[in-house]
Amino acid sequence: MTPLELTRLAREAYGDANPRINAVIEIYEDAETVASTDGGLFHGVPFLRKDVGATEAGRLEEKGSRLFKGYRPNTDSFFFRRARAAGLRTLGRTTTSELGMSGMTESVLNGITRNPWDLESSAGGSSGGSAAAVAAGIAPIAHGSDGGGSIRVPAAWCGLVGLNPSRGRISGGPNQQDAYFGCTRQFVLCRTVRDVAAALNVFSGPHPGDPFIIVQPNHPYVEELSRPTGTLRVGVARTKWGAVDLDPEVQHAVESTATLLKEMGHMVTDIEVPYESNEYTRIMLAGLSSSASSLEEAARAMGRTINSDTLEPINLKLYEYGRNSQGRVRCVEEVSRRMRFRVGEAIHAFDILLTPTMPTVALPHGSIYSTTNPALSAEEFCEANAAIYQYTAVFNVTGQPSVSLPLAQNLSGLPIGIQIVGRFGDEATLVRVSRDLEEARPWSHRQPKVRAGHTVAAPI
Repeated sequence: MTPLELTRLAREAYGDANPRINAVIEIYEDAETVASTDGGLFHGVPFLRKDVGATEAGRLEEKGSRLFKGYRPNTDSFFFRRARAAGLRTLGRTTTSELGMSGMTESVLNGITRNPWDLESSAGGSSGGSAAAVAAGIAPIAHGSDGGGSIRVPAAWCGLVGLNPSRGRISGGPNQQDAYFGCTRQFVLCRTVRDVAAALNVFSGPHPGDPFIIVQPNHPYVEELSRPTGTLRVGVARTKWGAVDLDPEVQHAVESTATLLKEMGHMVTDIEVPYESNEYTRIMLAGLSSSASSLEEAARAMGRTINSDTLEPINLKLYEYGRNSQGRVRCVEEVSRRMRFRVGEAIHAFDILLTPTMPTVALPHGSIYSTTNPALSAEEFCEANAAIYQYTAVFNVTGQPSVSLPLAQNLSGLPIGIQIVGRFGDEATLVRVSRDLEEARPWSHRQPKVRAGHTVAAPI
């Protein structure tokens, strides 16, 4: 097929599925002539951009917020320059929670994004629009970003593969290098381990000015798909790591995956909780002073005012908290350092970790974790985040690579994501063990209720 034919198919899929899930907020008018490089691993493949994070010059990036409505950045991000060089054709942008601050993709500006597996359930966030679009077949791969679980959470709830790479693996340069104290990375959501490996090939690499250069791979990541895994020491999280209880069906999925890894010949051992959730809460609260300054600077540049007409209730409270606690950057750095040290000591003996991605399957819309919820204070919202994202956010702080794989479903057919965490800089091992698990428990036959071209009565 030609790239033009693929673009037209993506347009048709958008028209079929998007009215039911509200995942894509714009398909570019010039989508059929959008620039990309001939050739490349993803030659002609339709791609979508999350509406916060990496930018395309001249294209709208409203960050899910009324404050940024109509905003068009004037620079191309390093990420999208690499996307074009790989042959990807970016056709439009997907929904996100306001400013990417919530794991529920629902906003005053763009409404609720629905999960293709169950329209009454959340697609997760903050890359929920990209996840829902890929799960529904609008595009086979889409951009996401992850600062506390924002790629892995929607991957888990929408039945996709979502990798958060090591700190420094995907450069944010030249204008987003080592963003948010090194906690945030840009990458993709897709359906297969093969596509994750190919995406690592094209998006990874340093940029001049990066604060450090991470160890580079010995082989292209797609070559790891044909290399042996070897015997691994696996640490298994069988207990909760935060205040939210572990759903029994999610726990069963972890147990089953641990048994499978043992049958593959790996050495499996239980691990204790490696950190305290209030440590991550402190990091979030301390980082709000920097976020408030950045938001004020952006608002001034656009000639706009930060108030209840431009920010959702929780984000306004987070902004006000940060503005009243300026100068806490050193606190972020010290608490993060201690957390990295404690987690590093606790898991040093293992090659990989096996955890749930989320303690529950997809939650209903309108949960307390949404930034549209006026009931919580800034402190309570950060505590709630630390509780629900108990298995994901910790590895944004440590910088380790972690991938969510759609290895199970609950009795109602909702996807259950299982997280595999690697050593810092060792995406290669994650690719190999993820390949093994995909081959042992394939998921390609599972289809959500809403998928472009057809609708099934219930998940298979």
